[in-house]
Amino acid sequence: MKTLTFCLAFLLAVPAAADTCKYEDAEGRIVYTNIPLKGAKKLSCFGFDGSPKQAGGGRENRMPRAGQPTPADFPRVDANTQKQRDDTRRKILEEELLGEQKALEQAKKAYAEGEADPETFKTTIAGKDGKPQTVTRRNMAAFEEKMKQLQDNVNLHEKNIQMLQKELAGIK
Repeated sequence: MKTLTFCLAFLLAVPAAADTCKYEDAEGRIVYTNIPLKGAKKLSCFGFDGSPKQAGGGRENRMPRAGQPTPADFPRVDANTQKQRDDTRRKILEEELLGEQKALEQAKKAYAEGEADPETFKTTIAGKDGKPQTVTRRNMAAFEEKMKQLQDNVNLHEKNIQMLQKELAGIK
């Protein structure tokens, strides 16, 4: 049982590039591994995605990998349907882009207002003549933290705009 637990923990910790097989060792224990076991009976094999191996070595119901041609039986849509989908997608992305541009304007305005309104507080100290005097002081740490958050917000909207523009450029 300890061997089985160890093998399962190993398989979960280190994803195997090869197919995993189920073996029965000489003592009758079931072992899952991607390394052939000498003296053990191979019961079955399956791919990394858990699908059983076909006789020809391929996997069932598998999406094509990047760079591989699409199988002939892979579902397709006609050009008109795809154009409608692209048009809908473009419209949604353009609406999101407008929203992000407005949000960026607001973030820049908030940043400018934040710069103009430093973190200040009033305190009372003893003046030169010994009488209490109210002075205004700046809390630089709070000001810097506020400005960092405002700048992060501006940066976020700028990044979102760039990504949306990139998405829009990719639509045919």
